[in-house]
Amino acid sequence: MKKESLRKKNRQAGFTLIEILIVLTIIALIGGLVGPKLFNKLGGANQKAAKAQISQIATACDTFRLDMGRFPKSLDELKNRVDDKKWEGPYLPSIPKDPWGNPYDYKCPGENGRDYDIISYGRDGTSGGSDEDKDIVSWKGIDDDEEDEG
Repeated sequence: MKKESLRKKNRQAGFTLIEILIVLTIIALIGGLVGPKLFNKLGGANQKAAKAQISQIATACDTFRLDMGRFPKSLDELKNRVDDKKWEGPYLPSIPKDPWGNPYDYKCPGENGRDYDIISYGRDGTSGGSDEDKDIVSWKGIDDDEEDEG
């Protein structure tokens, strides 16, 4: 009798191959439904990170202007010493690249009367686009449809 009860216990101790395959199928289906939604959130996170970096660079440009009496001619002036006694930098320890690995475009003076423009051209690295390819600019919020001067 003892042998029969041990055999029953051993048979009931593990999962069958079919049970494991069913669980794996369910996990794959859930991953297929949830995965694309998570990847869409990643694009929005990159845009927010670019906006935060642009804000940091803009603050450094404004501080540079307060010290030097002018805006930097290029972003390199924010980290490299300028031959001027007023220079209090570095204003940034390094110039970051946007979340897609592209350099920020800096124009001084900016367009439409702005002092400067700082632009990330998004994932595609070219002007224009939508979604993750949308340009992130210093004078406009990510979700703004109209340009805010300033």
